[in-house]
Amino acid sequence: MEIRELIGDIVLAIVMVVSTVVLVMRFWQDLIIAVAATFAMLSLGGLIISLGIKVLSLEQNVIQRERTMRVNLEEIARTMNAKYDNTVTHIEDIVDGLSRRMYR
Repeated sequence: MEIRELIGDIVLAIVMVVSTVVLVMRFWQDLIIAVAATFAMLSLGGLIISLGIKVLSLEQNVIQRERTMRVNLEEIARTMNAKYDNTVTHIEDIVDGLSRRMYR
């Protein structure tokens, strides 16, 4: 995962933190409350970014498992086709042998 994929989330987290600081400083004019609100918004932004990363990771895992399953199913299909062809050939040989015996 590249940082370019997270730029939007990071920018939104920064905007969220700055707007929180401005609102708290404007309404309550208390530095301690502003710092606490800033840390709260930073942790919330970090949580949102972390969840986004986990969702992308899960999506990549699902895609990888889907590819693996598709390859496995194709291999099973090839194996079953080979077994089917062998069985059909064997049955045709038996039928040919029986029909030769009947015509004698």
